[in-house]
Amino acid sequence: MATRIGVAGVTGRMGALLVEEVRSAGAALAGGISRPGSAKPLPAGVPPYPDIAALAETSDVVVEFTNAAATQSHAAAMAAAGKPWVLGTSGLSAADEAAVTEAAKRIPVVYASNFSPGVNLVLALAERMGAALPADAYDAEILEMHHRQKVDAPSGTAIGMGRAVAKGRGVTLADVMVSGRDGHSGARPTGAIGFAALRGGQVVGEHTLIFAAATEHIVLSHRAFDRRAYATGAVNAALWVGGKPPGLYSMMAVLGMA
Repeated sequence: MATRIGVAGVTGRMGALLVEEVRSAGAALAGGISRPGSAKPLPAGVPPYPDIAALAETSDVVVEFTNAAATQSHAAAMAAAGKPWVLGTSGLSAADEAAVTEAAKRIPVVYASNFSPGVNLVLALAERMGAALPADAYDAEILEMHHRQKVDAPSGTAIGMGRAVAKGRGVTLADVMVSGRDGHSGARPTGAIGFAALRGGQVVGEHTLIFAAATEHIVLSHRAFDRRAYATGAVNAALWVGGKPPGLYSMMAVLGMA
């Protein structure tokens, strides 16, 4: 029997692509719900549901790209439903992530800042580079650019890059993160991981990690031209997570890299 995949956020930027990728993968489209506050009609042929609890009831797994404000209530609903959850919503707060972690005690959750295979390879390299390049000699800076409609900054993928570098260095990103420099901000702290966010046009996603030393610069970049890479990865994650025990999984695990 084909896996029944529900899509939360089916009217958003990723929604139509997810619908196409679910069908292309040979899975069954269980239905969808709109992003909170969206008045857009659902794509043709997608059964509508009033909320994520109802969607989860009829699905084997739910893939979600919605708004961070819905994360805590959706985490509780998915845990109560006992169904696997693939979460790609960005801009989550510490409290939101805590709710996701709590849900993962009862259900399998794949939570990723980015579902592109290429980005996840970059994250793996970022961690190794963070471990290999001493923080007192190589300053880590992350530059990202996205479309003008994006509401959160730095992007989830940029944060993921920073976390990878921090993990390689044996520190916590929150303790070394520097974002939004303005005015007389003082000298750069040793060991800091800096972030800069650009917004404009309809850029799908560009991320660059720079390790800057006095004698050399090492640059690691990824540029996305089509959101379909994210949709394909998310559907692959949905097919992979079925039958897994409760726990918090990364896209690295889906790709067999963790």
